[in-house]
Amino acid sequence: QVQLVESGGGLVQAGGSLRLSCAASGRTASSYAMAWFRQPPGKEPEFVAGISRSGGRTYYADSMKGRFTISRDNANNTVFLQMNSLKPEDTAVYYCAAALESYSGSYYKGHYDYWGQGTQVTVSS
Repeated sequence: QVQLVESGGGLVQAGGSLRLSCAASGRTASSYAMAWFRQPPGKEPEFVAGISRSGGRTYYADSMKGRFTISRDNANNTVFLQMNSLKPEDTAVYYCAAALESYSGSYYKGHYDYWGQGTQVTVSS
């Protein structure tokens, strides 16, 4: 069993930055590939970024490339999402999720076994 808790969301002006954190607990947390998804108001959840178990491979949705950076600290069982140049359309609830390594980078939310409760990010224009 893996528990995931996100933090770092908030209200920011367009062009600003936020850093989200996802703290994982459970004795096998570092053995999972991790990802961030987001769910904008009234829309389906969408893949944002993913990272392999070791952190050696990262994956991004096209609209986030160059603006968002995913990283992980396995010693502290934490995954991060650095978000720069934020836009109003980035407003969403952001979730972290854990999947088996074989699904590393998957865009399909059904491949992820564990989810956090989410953290709200609001970008004002």
